[in-house]
Amino acid sequence: MIPVTTLAGKKVALFGLGGSGVATARALILGGADVTAWDDNSDSVSKAATEGIHTADLRTIDWDVQSLFVLSPGVPLTHPKPHWTVDLARTAGVDIVGDVELFVRERRAHAPDSPFIAITGTNGKSTTTALIAHILRSSGRDTQLGGNIGTAVLTLDPPKAGRFYVVECSSYQIDLAPTLNPTAGILLNLTPDHLDRHGTMQHYADIKERLVAGSDIAIVGVDDSHCATIADRIERAGGKVMRISRRHPLADGIYAEGTKLIQASAAAALPIADLDGIQTLRGGHNAQNAAAAVAACLAVGLSPEEIRTGLASFPGLKHRMQPVARRGSAVFVNDSKATNADAAAPALSSYDRIYWIAGGLPKAGGITTLAPLFPHIARAYLIGEAAPEFAATLGDSVPYEISGTLEQAVAHAAADAEKDESGPLAVMLSPACASFDQYKNFEVRGDAFVSHVAALDGITMLIASATGDK
Repeated sequence: MIPVTTLAGKKVALFGLGGSGVATARALILGGADVTAWDDNSDSVSKAATEGIHTADLRTIDWDVQSLFVLSPGVPLTHPKPHWTVDLARTAGVDIVGDVELFVRERRAHAPDSPFIAITGTNGKSTTTALIAHILRSSGRDTQLGGNIGTAVLTLDPPKAGRFYVVECSSYQIDLAPTLNPTAGILLNLTPDHLDRHGTMQHYADIKERLVAGSDIAIVGVDDSHCATIADRIERAGGKVMRISRRHPLADGIYAEGTKLIQASAAAALPIADLDGIQTLRGGHNAQNAAAAVAACLAVGLSPEEIRTGLASFPGLKHRMQPVARRGSAVFVNDSKATNADAAAPALSSYDRIYWIAGGLPKAGGITTLAPLFPHIARAYLIGEAAPEFAATLGDSVPYEISGTLEQAVAHAAADAEKDESGPLAVMLSPACASFDQYKNFEVRGDAFVSHVAALDGITMLIASATGDK
């Protein structure tokens, strides 16, 4: 854990006692701060109190003596309206920050030269974050991975010289980190998202821009207009920019040309890596993720050879286009994290012939937007509440069966794939649905898929266990 020493002896109010909120409270207390915490959920308050965290309704405290207010990123700061605690803090003139801001203050205070890579974007940030951390670790660097990817940033080991930090940042976290200053900041892309919390696309884009604008080097995907404009603006302001693209050659930057990643400069445009044969980095979207990872690793001092070695051994992000097993010409792919049609599209576009397991608790719109990818599907195996709706959408376009359960779908898809002699193919769980009709969450659903696959005859597992752990 990172003790928040920069607030030692100070009074700090904190709201939000979920996992990251409790971790933040502990880090503040460990660093010597006088913390008063609260949550709208009484059970969360009671649990925190039993763990030694001082709790009190923040309506009753003296805000004039608070040095800082720490807000959970899950709590509205601006839209649809500020949380009541935000109004209290602003009225008292108390600055509002989140856990990422506390981390960057500790890094500046204790190890300002420790390499810090921060990643944001609407899509692909978790894969990019995991890939960068893997490349760093495979090169022997002391690497800490956290943030929005699932590990609270203040639970990481404390900053010290030579320790590398790779932190995924959501727009909510960036909005609460006014002095965010990565060594290398990555903005992958921008599409409308979380507008209920940010009001407009412009406000959302402005928040994302802060991460790269404050970086020593801004790594920006320029395949959409918002990001291209941001890259130009940072460069005009005197910032250092590395552009990346999955669609177009660049005069200066890193771009994809087929499976090759090309590093271009005024002097030359030369291949720096090749993704051919790396199952965990299939598809154009992963070319962008890999280009960003390459740029970031170069920025913090890795050699091209170290980067290529790391790319080749990347095990993939669990539950996201994760190859988990092989049998004959079939690869079994766990894409359980694809909980809507847009999220399923990258996986379906990355394989030419797919035995597709889909369904669960349907989202608005179903799978109609996936129609252009239906030619990739050899047969569909439909599960859960969405099965009748998905069957109606597939109609005569794609052969399908209503399997009902995931276990049945895996057995039937595997059997049909084994008879298919047409070449490389995938048996893929990419549900395009939430899991809650049959499973607690997408992680449990993905682990169940892996377990059912592992139980098949003649399977060669590509991961260490039937639970999906590496």
